[in-house]
Amino acid sequence: MLLLLALFLNGCVQQNETTKLQVVASIEPLSYFVKRIGGTHVDVSVMVPPGGNPHSYEPTPRQMVRLGKAALFIKVGSGVEFELDWMHRFLSLNRKLKVLNAVEGVRLLPIKSEEIHEESHHHGRNDPHYWLSPSNGIVIAKNVEHALILADPAHKNDYVKNRIQLVDELQSLNREIQRKLTAVTNRRFLVFHPAWGYYAAAFGLEQIAVEEEGKSLTPRQMQRVINKAKENHIKVVFVSPQFSRAQAETIAREISGVTRSVDPLAGDYQENLRRATTTFIESMQ
Repeated sequence: MLLLLALFLNGCVQQNETTKLQVVASIEPLSYFVKRIGGTHVDVSVMVPPGGNPHSYEPTPRQMVRLGKAALFIKVGSGVEFELDWMHRFLSLNRKLKVLNAVEGVRLLPIKSEEIHEESHHHGRNDPHYWLSPSNGIVIAKNVEHALILADPAHKNDYVKNRIQLVDELQSLNREIQRKLTAVTNRRFLVFHPAWGYYAAAFGLEQIAVEEEGKSLTPRQMQRVINKAKENHIKVVFVSPQFSRAQAETIAREISGVTRSVDPLAGDYQENLRRATTTFIESMQ
């Protein structure tokens, strides 16, 4: 049955193929960069769909068939479990597949331990969410441009032009966010999933992370979080839509606060950072 399904899906993909460069990106934010720089010359699909969890996602048969026809794969490359579990299988399925490691040139930051998790040291793990800093977005844009030119040199001029335009926008976005945050004095925010460390580092903020390595909090850790939030006059617990918010809701009730959603994996990259900035500012007033 799986073989018949694969053959059927393969036929569907072949019927829809065009002369465009077939690209697969691990996550939505990376697909944004490919679409902006590749323009009309690329056809992009995403492995982890909106709402999917890149720490545990498993590809569908249709995605595997599409991957078998792709020329280029854009991976996060910073230790996301989905890629660690699946990349060797992707490469065995499509031995001609070129892979761009989008993290090349980015300085990864270690996951910062809070006293909430004083008994754990993260075993030297780096924070994988580097794309949430516009300056790192500029590095990603250059990496994507280079990969597209290697895969499709006939359209080099368009890729260069599109990358220059995108970098200009990201530099402007960086200045815009800096300007908006200038007047914020309480610069600490509480997030359940530790996804916003690069954003915080880029703009002089401090992320207080609750959850660690996808594990539920113990009652002792929950109390530490609640105490820390009260000490810092925090009334908002930020949650990611890819994760359960049950414990975050409990913390919010204990501090007489609320939960707010900020999505580290939204596909509309620039607008998502603007929305997140507005939400953070409202919570830190």
